Formats: sequence, structure tokens, C-alpha cells
Amino acid sequence: MRLGALLSEGLIRDGFVVDWRQNLRDAEEAVGSATYDLILLDLGLPDGDGLDWVKTLRRSSVSTPILVLTARGGLNDRVTGLDAGADDYLVKPFEASELAARCRAILRRPGQRITPVLTVGELAFDVASRQASCRDTQIELSRRESDLLELLMRRAGTVVTRAALEESLYAFNEPVTPNAVEAAVSRLRRKLDDAGCDGMLHTVRGLGYLMKDVTR
Repeated sequence: MRLGALLSEGLIRDGFVVDWRQNLRDAEEAVGSATYDLILLDLGLPDGDGLDWVKTLRRSSVSTPILVLTARGGLNDRVTGLDAGADDYLVKPFEASELAARCRAILRRPGQRITPVLTVGELAFDVASRQASCRDTQIELSRRESDLLELLMRRAGTVVTRAALEESLYAFNEPVTPNAVEAAVSRLRRKLDDAGCDGMLHTVRGLGYLMKDVTR
């Protein structure tokens, strides 16, 4: 349990949004109720075998990448895990920095959502460094603001609902005030405007938020 808490804290510091579940029952419920970019799975679970769950997910056509964390480091164990449907296999003990790097590497693979640098008009966002810029002006963003910017840039030209942003930006057990998303959007819009990328982030009343290229 302590390892899970430490890993969650480290990944959050590295810019990931984390939902931590401590058993298979809760993990199944989470995967069934939300869309995730990546599943980190420790095989040492109290209520079942992690590899059996991987097979169940794949039989159910769940294609979310899975990174297995385990103390089972033998060649046969690694081969079995990968053949069961895992995308990568990290043997304990490991450094938190390597875990974060492997997560980023999996998410950069073809077919996944992360690309090295996102651009919308004159606005650019480096996914790895979490650095945003407008023309040659660097934009200092908080972790939440950079996550929000990435989400909006990935869906530039389409309206993203407040509910979708809230689901992506906040973990299940994280308290969210009624106007949290609106406040984050307001702060991000102000910083974009100040950097010279003004007019890119729009509120679509009753629907959500829209990022678009205003240079066209």
C-alpha cells in the first residue's frame, strides 16, 4: 500500500492524473466507468491474479495500454506477462523516474494520444517537458493548467464539455469545487492572451470550451 501511495504521488508530480485502486474489484469498477490512457498494474493484488485480469480486459476488447509492475523478474514471467496482453513489464525494484519515462514512452507509441509537440496556430506545447510557448514567448503554467491546455489542444476545433475536462483533470478521490474547471480555464485564457495567443480559447455557453486557430 505504501508503494502505491508513493508511486501515485511521484506520477502526479510528473504531470499525470492518477486514480489509485488497491484491489481488482475497485480497478474493474474504475475501468468500467472512465476512459484511461494507461493502466499500471501491480500483479501482487489481494483479491486475484493480475495477469488473469489482463487477459479478461483483452478478451473484452479493452485496448488501453497496460504496464505491469511486479517482482516476478524471470524471463518466463516477462514472456508470460507480455503474451497475456501487457504492453510493457517493469521489474521491482525500480526508480520512480524510470516508471514515469516508461509511461511517457508507451503513450508516445503509434495509435496512442501523445505526440511530442502539439501546435495550434502559433501556440505550441511540448508534451514531454510540459512547456508551452506562443511564438517565442514561454508561458509559465501550473500542472493543472498544462494538463488542461494539452486536452484542449488535442481536440482543437471541437467543443470539449466541462464534464469531460473534469473527468480528465481530476482523480476520483480528488475534491472538485463547482467552479474549478471554469477557474482553471479562466487562468489559462489569461496567460495565453498575455503571451500573444489571444482569442484562441473560447467558452461556448451551455456546451463547454473550444480551442481554435485564429490565424487562419
